[in-house]
Amino acid sequence: MSNLSGLQPQALWSQFEAICTVPRPSKKEEKIIAFLLQFAEEHGLEAQKDHIGNVLISKAATPGKEKVKPVVLQSHIDMVCEKNSDKKHDFDKDPITPIIDGEWVKADGTTLGADDGIGVAAQLALLAANDIAHGPIECLFTVDEETGLTGAFELKEGFFKSRILLNLDSEDDGELFIGCAGGIDTLAKFPFAKEAPAASSFAFKVSVSGLKGGHSGDDIHKGLGNANKIINRFLWDASRRYDLRLAAFDGGNLRNAIAREAFAIAVVPSAYKEQVRVAFNMLFHDVQMELKVTEPALRMKLESVDAPSYVMDAEAQKGLLNALYACPHGVMEMSRDIDGLVETSTNLAAVKMMDDHVMVTTSQRSSVESAREDLANMMMALFTLAGAEVKHSDGYPGWAPNTQSEILQITRDSYKRLFNTDPVVRAIHAGLECGLFLEKYPDMDMISFGPTIKGAHSPDERINIETVDKFWKHLLDVLDNIPEE
Repeated sequence: MSNLSGLQPQALWSQFEAICTVPRPSKKEEKIIAFLLQFAEEHGLEAQKDHIGNVLISKAATPGKEKVKPVVLQSHIDMVCEKNSDKKHDFDKDPITPIIDGEWVKADGTTLGADDGIGVAAQLALLAANDIAHGPIECLFTVDEETGLTGAFELKEGFFKSRILLNLDSEDDGELFIGCAGGIDTLAKFPFAKEAPAASSFAFKVSVSGLKGGHSGDDIHKGLGNANKIINRFLWDASRRYDLRLAAFDGGNLRNAIAREAFAIAVVPSAYKEQVRVAFNMLFHDVQMELKVTEPALRMKLESVDAPSYVMDAEAQKGLLNALYACPHGVMEMSRDIDGLVETSTNLAAVKMMDDHVMVTTSQRSSVESAREDLANMMMALFTLAGAEVKHSDGYPGWAPNTQSEILQITRDSYKRLFNTDPVVRAIHAGLECGLFLEKYPDMDMISFGPTIKGAHSPDERINIETVDKFWKHLLDVLDNIPEE
């Protein structure tokens, strides 16, 4: 039985519910690719898959619209797979179960996948319909947007024919996006030697949870807590005052998500047991007060555990904790051209202790390419000074705004006509695939829009029901008003 029956537009919601049954983690999109190709076959539509897994499904114009300029609609088929620590869910196998929660649709303890499943669903609903007026359309479904923009990077020139692109991967109703930031990752590897902990030691686990997390582009300016920074604040201080030795550190997950949870296992000499507990409780109080507005559900816990078999060597630990403390996180620069736009930021995304090294993942974004490179180099210098082996990812370009865009004018006029209000035209600090499309198709006219999604990249992800209906009506009206060639 459908959990979303009765929601409008039903054609879109039914497609969304269908794709929620298909596992689609980033880099594991085989099942959703097969689903799309089967969908095309069942509806008698032309489909093709490229070498990397991108899928293109084409549909001819409806009668009377044959001379209209062709349009390509684009969304990504992978989703961020995040869940609360107490939630049992296998993203490789288990379906997402969407549920209605007041004005929102969400999942139970996991990401919903509305980013960008709602765009995928809109494309499928359009492809399946026989009562919607439109010119020639192509629907492009790209892979691995969330962890590497791989589909957009690997897209070959000529895969589609249209020169108007509607990106359906934005998350704010009433806002039209005509530019985005570029990004690059800086990865630091801290090798360490294993040492036996002192015989008379107090072993404990500290954890941070209950943070909102969120998108490291869209939400970086909101003053949210970063679990890696919070837990390292305690570890760094205790290492100096109580001879703390680190045995485990696991915080955050994805490069484009603000770390919601983290834990560490450490030991101190038994004589410091009570001082450590007191220091931890005092820090908890301080952080609660600092983040009481943005992170009211913050939880911090210290509990005794069995002694670990080894700890990091002291020199490697010193370099790691110093680097994490000095590592910036958050907004570095606001735009001087567009009010309210974050220009440059960095995210301390993940800290993962392996068998013989600790891997630290950070992500830098900027709408100014030189600023992005400068910040990435600053991160490299910081981690190099701390003794890490450092490398950068390939990075991806931004999308420079074009305020004279024809599709912008069409989309803006449509929104005003439908809803009697002017949409906001802006750039976004998050990365979109549009910058990479522009490299392959420099004459492409693009815009990005979508319904309201909150908490993307976290288990709090939810999509506003009313704005989905508006998004659908807006999309159809835009297609109906594309001019002839």
